[in-house]
Amino acid sequence: HLLLFLLFAGPFNCFASYSRATELFYSLNEGLPAGVLIGSLARDLRLPTAGGQHPAAPQPPVSFTLASRGLGGQYVQLDNRSGELHTSDVEIDREALCVESSGATIFGGAAAVSSSSPSSESCLLLLDVLVLPQEYFRLVKVKIAIRDVNDNAPRFPVPHIRLSVPENAPVNTRLAIEHPALDPDVGTNGVQTYRLRDNYGVFTLDVEENESGERTPYLIVMGALDRETREEYVTVIVAEDGGIPPLVGSATLTIGISDINDNCPQFSDSQLNITLYGNSSLGTPVATVHAVDMDLGSNAQVTYSYSQKVPQPSRDLFHLDESTGAITLSSKVDGDTPRLHRLIILGNGPGCIPAVITVLVTIIKVMMRPPEVVPRFIANEAEGVVYLKELEPINTPIAFFTIKDPDEKYKVNCSLDGDGPFRLSPYKPYNNEYLLETTKPLDYETQQLYEISVVAWNSEGFHVNKIIKVQVLDDNDNSPVFSQQLIELSIEENNIPNAFLTKLHATDADSGERGQVSYFLGPDAPSYFALDKTTGVLTVSTQLDREEKEKYRYTVKAVDSGFPPRESIATVTITVLDKNDNSPRFINKDFSFFVPENFPGFGEIGVISVTDADAGQNGWVALSVLNGSDIFVIDTGKGVLRAKVSLDREQQSSYVLWIEAVDGGDPALSSTAKITILLLDINDNPPLVLFPQSNMSYLLVLPSTLPGSPITEVYAVDKDTGMNAVIAYSIIGRRGPRPESFRIDPKTGNITLEESLMQNDYGLYRLLVKVSDHGYPEPLHSTVMVNLFVNDTVSNESYIESLLRKEPDISIEEKQPQISIEPTHKKMESASCMPTLVALSIISLGSIAVVTGMGIYICLRKGKKHHRADENLEVQIPLNGRINLHMLEKKPMEISNI
Repeated sequence: HLLLFLLFAGPFNCFASYSRATELFYSLNEGLPAGVLIGSLARDLRLPTAGGQHPAAPQPPVSFTLASRGLGGQYVQLDNRSGELHTSDVEIDREALCVESSGATIFGGAAAVSSSSPSSESCLLLLDVLVLPQEYFRLVKVKIAIRDVNDNAPRFPVPHIRLSVPENAPVNTRLAIEHPALDPDVGTNGVQTYRLRDNYGVFTLDVEENESGERTPYLIVMGALDRETREEYVTVIVAEDGGIPPLVGSATLTIGISDINDNCPQFSDSQLNITLYGNSSLGTPVATVHAVDMDLGSNAQVTYSYSQKVPQPSRDLFHLDESTGAITLSSKVDGDTPRLHRLIILGNGPGCIPAVITVLVTIIKVMMRPPEVVPRFIANEAEGVVYLKELEPINTPIAFFTIKDPDEKYKVNCSLDGDGPFRLSPYKPYNNEYLLETTKPLDYETQQLYEISVVAWNSEGFHVNKIIKVQVLDDNDNSPVFSQQLIELSIEENNIPNAFLTKLHATDADSGERGQVSYFLGPDAPSYFALDKTTGVLTVSTQLDREEKEKYRYTVKAVDSGFPPRESIATVTITVLDKNDNSPRFINKDFSFFVPENFPGFGEIGVISVTDADAGQNGWVALSVLNGSDIFVIDTGKGVLRAKVSLDREQQSSYVLWIEAVDGGDPALSSTAKITILLLDINDNPPLVLFPQSNMSYLLVLPSTLPGSPITEVYAVDKDTGMNAVIAYSIIGRRGPRPESFRIDPKTGNITLEESLMQNDYGLYRLLVKVSDHGYPEPLHSTVMVNLFVNDTVSNESYIESLLRKEPDISIEEKQPQISIEPTHKKMESASCMPTLVALSIISLGSIAVVTGMGIYICLRKGKKHHRADENLEVQIPLNGRINLHMLEKKPMEISNI
């Protein structure tokens, strides 16, 4: 729009001098892909392009622009520099764009220049192209004609065409088919011909073209038609266009043959001979005549009448029904009535010569009249039909019958003829009165209609029948009956909601509404079961879980629509079938077993309890050890865990196993559990003495050592745990000058000096120390010899070693070592205590200061036990000088409480 504004904003005379209007015509097939060349505006307008300009005479470049991007512009692409027109991505459909078959529209496309105007069937695409700059300015009217291609098949507007042809239509009768086929294509691509797939030898088609070019098919009758022979022809009409290859469309053509009155009534016989007794009652049927007309509708209507040749007395004696042709006795026969009557009857049809039949009626005169039977109904009666309800009680009265002779000359007898629970008996005290009654209850379901006859005859043999029809009325006396009283069903668990279970079926022998059955769930049915009231379809609205409930049992009712309604009950049992939807489940996720060490191989460690809520094969569980299978094994069936070998706590104190449980479903489900096996300690290891290392080692003890001073210690360890590793120390044997001078701490094993050493206490002391644990059921122990040499110095080591090599004569004390924090009080004889008390009292005053200093010294020594090695090094003489026994590492023992 800005470009147009700038153009028109220039001087008018300049615009007038350079402006020219040009028209270009192109044509193009519909349905072409994008990028097909339509035409070159620059070439066809003989305008220079950018590539074709001479360098010596430069000119401004020519550009081409669509004046507007209207509806037609979406189908073309214009190159602004070269002026070439191409098809766009939007495919051109001539039939969709050019809905009018005549005159040009604003849609179309072409591929060649044409100087002539388009034809009347052209579908045009109109474009306005501006050529710039001003030196070349012009407005080009581009008209692109779209050529039709055969891309549409003929199509009938209706799938079924009906055509009516009168049966008397002459040969070459032409009837237009009102629904010709339509083809959006034009020209030869449109509908050209029609044909019939089956012409039955009597039809053909012709096509007429009007001034506007429309082709209409005509049906032509080629042979004689007869509706009475065939009243309808069904074939297929096919329309074909002129494309290459041709396309076709079809519809069903039904040709109905309409009736004309070309047939007249005809009697099957020409004469009927009838005999009639003179005593016949009024209304007695004599005969019925029937004529047939092969036409239809009103053309086939037949009426009956007497011929004019029939005398009036005969007309008065016999009545002829005009519609049915029935002849009945209309007046009494007396002595003057002729014995022979010739009744000429005409069968009249519209526009036809009447058909004729003769009925000869011969009357046999009878001097006496037959007996009369006069009914008087007690039950409901209408038109000779008696209506009784079923289940009426026995002896229900139906009617009274009066039997009499009209001439009152003859005796009349009466009886009942026919099957059924009825009885006809004389009704006393009256003569010629009979009562008709039932002999047992009637059952509608057994028989609904009875036909019986009351027969009266006189002594001359004249019989009279009175036919009685008894219609049994249904009552609601039957309950619905299920085809099965116990309905056993099964369904897999995890079913889809509203799953179909079964369709209940109950029958009711009653009729009408009384036999209509409705279905209901019993009060014991769970709420998620549904039963369709009308169809009896039983469904379950939710998923069932066999593990939650495996069997369902409830009642269903079938109720009829009678009043009062009757019902019956059936039982439904539903078994929920198992699916493998539950993994095996261990009683605990973690199992712990405490097993004494040295437990025998393949002994039972414990039982792994596992369950699976599924049933059958799906609930069968197999157990296996995932790790440690070289040591442990598990019984698949019983879940018993065993060790293949004996277990030693000192090698490994605990084991952690993973047990897998796999069920027998397909696919199988599994779960795992953790098993912890803790080995309980057994007292199977005696204490091991680490110090002293030999029974031949000895230690020098100076006589000046103060009482209470630590001398040495016994150090032992136990590989067991708990009470089995708690060690107690005791001296069970002593030898020496005064062996009671030394004592051992039962807990720590420290040996201390109890009493001051005198001059006569010098020499070798040998203490047999028992190291015992607190194991159960029996403690274990070890012994070690502690050698102490009391002297100021060691002057002769060989002498001491010779003493050590001698077997010591030591008596074993059987006193059990006690571990206690309380001091042990020694019982001394009064004789041995007195000298000691005297000696102590003598020196007590002089040694108060010394005792105080020794107490302080002993406390300091106990607080710094780790310095004992340095302090006593100068008085220790070990057996092996290369090993420093006091420097051995002493590991504390940890006691576990299991």
